[in-house]
Amino acid sequence: MIQTDNILETVKKASIAKAKLFSLSEEKKDEALMLISQGIERNKEKIFEENKKDLENAKKMLESGEITKATYDRLKLDENKMRDMIKGIHDVIRLEDPSNKVLWAKELDEGLILKKVTCPIGLIGIIFEARPDVLIQITSLAIKSGNAVILKGGKETNNTNKIFFEVVQEALSEVEGFPKEAVNLVFSHQDINELLKLDEYIDLIIPRGSNKLVNYIKENTKIPVLGHASGICHIFVNKDADIKMAKNVIYDAKTQYPSACNSVETVLVHKNFEKTEELKEFLTSNGIKVIENPERFDIEYSDKILTLKPIESLEAAIDHINKYGSHHTDCIITENKKEAEEFLSKVDSAGVYHNVSTRFADGFRYGFGAEVGISTNKTLARGPVGLDGLCAYKYKLYGHGEIVDDYSKGKKQFHHKFIQQ
Repeated sequence: MIQTDNILETVKKASIAKAKLFSLSEEKKDEALMLISQGIERNKEKIFEENKKDLENAKKMLESGEITKATYDRLKLDENKMRDMIKGIHDVIRLEDPSNKVLWAKELDEGLILKKVTCPIGLIGIIFEARPDVLIQITSLAIKSGNAVILKGGKETNNTNKIFFEVVQEALSEVEGFPKEAVNLVFSHQDINELLKLDEYIDLIIPRGSNKLVNYIKENTKIPVLGHASGICHIFVNKDADIKMAKNVIYDAKTQYPSACNSVETVLVHKNFEKTEELKEFLTSNGIKVIENPERFDIEYSDKILTLKPIESLEAAIDHINKYGSHHTDCIITENKKEAEEFLSKVDSAGVYHNVSTRFADGFRYGFGAEVGISTNKTLARGPVGLDGLCAYKYKLYGHGEIVDDYSKGKKQFHHKFIQQ
């Protein structure tokens, strides 16, 4: 449902719907996802028309300074994005349902069995900006993992979000027993403030957008927040790095999608790397603005700009990254496996890479089917958050009338033995 006048009623109905999702079969979930993918394909031209309206409106917002060029660039849907979106849904269908899986089972005493079992988180609020394909990615993952969602997109994607939501609701209405209230879309800015107050009903908030948006949400809610405020990613070029590899990896990490959160922003070069000047010449001659001696090292450029800094040693590079990075994704380019492992162990980031582009930090590329975002948290999920990241767990205890008093008085003894399931 689209509900803009009474967000509380929308959330209450979604909270009721989440309980129905918990018992929905994997077959029903996959049926819903297949119908959504077919609906997108069937309405493709209409979706492009609505996206074009958003682009026209966003162009005015860009000219007035209301949105950035990076935000504008994320808005456009094309055949490639549409293809990837549909493929992403099919990938989610092929993935195993992550809920109701027994992680382990333990016999506390004879006939007293404890199981640790995965379960959906419940009702998740997703607040996102710019990218219209996010709505479909998140909805797909939520359906497969058995979570209800409240979706709030930016006004710059209102028309595209509306048509996607209509496609989703039409598909869900064709699946017997599927609660349509499990997927909701709201629009007004005031809806964000109301959502953030509803910790009684909403189990998790996932923001996807600017630093300003993420920080605002973290500062204004009691609901747990999963996400990252910025993507300040580093590549450290060690003294023994292969120059050709360094050029290719850095170029890809900066230019393949400059406004992405996993785009490299700072390149640290070991002081004894002999081809620093060749590397700088390559970058500048390929349209990348290289900044040396900047006033700050915590800037997310989201453009074909990067900071380049000479660094004394591997240890100094690790210290720099842990101090100035955003704990998102960082890479070392080196032929020294021992030093690579030291870097991967000591850099405190969700993704730590050896000799590969930081742009690999993505749920689709990790084989998650899609992602709801990338988390730099150390609780809940970390890194690209796919299906597994949308599940928590519960403990199920099975017995035959056992009581604690018997164990307290020594009449019975625990033996805590793991068992096969």
